Amino acid sequence: MQQRRLGEFSVSALGLGCMNLSHAYGTPPAPEAAEALLLRALDCGINFFDTAALYGFGANETLLGRVLKPHRAKIVLASKCGMTGVDGKRVIDGRPATLKRTCDEALQRLQTDVIDLYYLHRWDRQVPIEESVGALGDLVRAGKIRSVGLSEVSAPTLRRAHAEHPIAALQNEYSLWTRNPEIAALDACRELGVALVAFSPLARGFLTGTLRDPDTQLETRDIRRQMPRFEPDNYARNLDLLPEYRRIAGEARCTPAQLALAWLLAKSDTLIPIFGTRQPEHLDDNAGSATVKLDRSLIDRLDALINPQTVAGLRYNAATQQEIDSETFRFET
Repeated sequence: MQQRRLGEFSVSALGLGCMNLSHAYGTPPAPEAAEALLLRALDCGINFFDTAALYGFGANETLLGRVLKPHRAKIVLASKCGMTGVDGKRVIDGRPATLKRTCDEALQRLQTDVIDLYYLHRWDRQVPIEESVGALGDLVRAGKIRSVGLSEVSAPTLRRAHAEHPIAALQNEYSLWTRNPEIAALDACRELGVALVAFSPLARGFLTGTLRDPDTQLETRDIRRQMPRFEPDNYARNLDLLPEYRRIAGEARCTPAQLALAWLLAKSDTLIPIFGTRQPEHLDDNAGSATVKLDRSLIDRLDALINPQTVAGLRYNAATQQEIDSETFRFET
């Protein structure tokens, strides 16, 4: 697989987001199945693995530590702090002491001496970004992490943080149906030499074409049930975009999932999509997108077909939107 630059690291152009192996998308897979999927990702040439203290309230870090420890020298390992599980509830806490304690706990679960990329999962607005990032800089100097990242923050916040300590990566949601990084984050990343790590590049399953009816296909505890785009009326309108999308995939001689990932890879060579899956066949399919080449006319047609003006529903509900700092389009406020 082709490689891309992320701070001091050379990583696979596609990374594996590991959240859904432990968290947020209904019942997690059996441990044996999760282990097999992680090892299959290695076989596909993926060396960039993304986890967080929040995922499964530590269970995901524990999974990766157990499975990937024998392969530690071959991978770039990313985790996140600042949003964790406390007494069974999700808590955002960016205080320096909390971040440093969380790092020590993560190192134990991940069974490693150092985390390659450590993100602030959410900016705690009760704490100046400079204080939280300063604490992560202390962890770099202590040798516990190698580089600092941010997640779901705006370009101005990224610049403030980067002035405090160099930021290696910004992880924001980016796909055909979530174009918010195009407002300012992409330009800021290019300017500062920061990699943009795109999570949910398959639009949380929408762009694979396999999710026809969220009401019957999604489990009760699936987080997509709380997202406006997956509400029945909005989703029915969004499904109308897929026939033409499939036609374009056919012209590109790739699957719908590969088309979504290839579109992102073509946007910038500093952009690294991280997809999540539980299915080995989907993993193989997604990995194949790294070889798909799209000509300018196909990219323009995709941009015109699926964009903020054609997608129905907001990205997050009001409560979740209050927790993030990334730019929004005017109609989202």
